[in-house]
Amino acid sequence: MTNYAHGHDAEKVAARYLETQGYTILALNWRHIRAEIDIVAQKRPRFRAKGPLVFFEVKYRKTNEQGRGFDYITPKKLEQMRFAAELWVAGHHYEGDYTLGAIELGGLEYAITGFIDKL
Repeated sequence: MTNYAHGHDAEKVAARYLETQGYTILALNWRHIRAEIDIVAQKRPRFRAKGPLVFFEVKYRKTNEQGRGFDYITPKKLEQMRFAAELWVAGHHYEGDYTLGAIELGGLEYAITGFIDKL
């Protein structure tokens, strides 16, 4: 299996995990000519109609030999994530709150090894 295929499978597993955590998935693997977002999700709060959007980066590593997935969320990657989120917000005329998040998966079973909903 290619790295691309592993990454896409990891994104699907991460999306299912987010749904179990009370998120609605709005977009999976959203692409723009200048940016991409792995998952756009919105938390379903208990007492409000809608929560803020979270733009998730999914990081998968089969092993931790070259570092954990979160190790690859560098300041430059955060800048790219912010830029992509701004493109999505502008393109969808979204006017609410939003933040960045990340999900780390590992191993052959795509186990969730880390979750951050506010970077």
